Amino acid sequence: MGLESPGPLCQNPRASGSAWGGPQRVLGFHVTEPAANANEPLVLAVPKGRILKELRPLLREAGIEPEPAFDDPSARQLRFGTNLPYLTIIRVRSFDVATFVAFGAAHLGVAGNDVLMEFDYPELYAPVDLGIGHCRLAVAEPAEMIGSDDPSQWSHIRVATKYPGVTRKYFEARGVQAECIKLNGAMELAPGMGLCRRIVDLVSTGRTLKDNGLVEIEKIADVTSRLIVNRAALKTRPLELGPWVDRFAEVARAA
Repeated sequence: MGLESPGPLCQNPRASGSAWGGPQRVLGFHVTEPAANANEPLVLAVPKGRILKELRPLLREAGIEPEPAFDDPSARQLRFGTNLPYLTIIRVRSFDVATFVAFGAAHLGVAGNDVLMEFDYPELYAPVDLGIGHCRLAVAEPAEMIGSDDPSQWSHIRVATKYPGVTRKYFEARGVQAECIKLNGAMELAPGMGLCRRIVDLVSTGRTLKDNGLVEIEKIADVTSRLIVNRAALKTRPLELGPWVDRFAEVARAA
């Protein structure tokens, strides 16, 4: 689903005599700094919200320090400089990170595998599980249905979700036709408002489901955040992007 290894692209060649400047050491990592006449700066796309709070320490460990406005809640800008002149950061919605990277507007980013499964962009390579953003994609229904409902007997269901692609594939594999109602939020309201009887959404502690009278009945997938890279950019700029893959992998292992 767009997550497999790119083969030789991940070998991170560091040929001598290239157009790039010599290795620079950042917090113990060797990185290759572009020469003055090289390509435009690399762009890292990161998600807003809860995941960004977990990601922030990893960025610091990787040697990336955004400009002060990045941590200013009153700032409205979406693009930020960093302590590295050849790396900028954009902050977008979690679902948009994959799109920015897949279409080449950003070279690398951080996205949950829920987003990667939903969009299934072949242009994306996801080499590193960062081990943050732990949750699961699950099916839930009203608590009062538990005693009488038998999922093994489903043949057609209506589901509210912002993951219609993943939801359809999951139920198709079981021979169940899923009619998906696309919502971007407040999924837990749908059963009580008569929109549908079941939802598919991310679940962390289950508190939101419980507070809205819902119960998790099936897990579709475990979810964590991944480092993602544009495949074409990795092929054309391996000396720049390859070391970042190595660096985030080492940071994730040490976390």
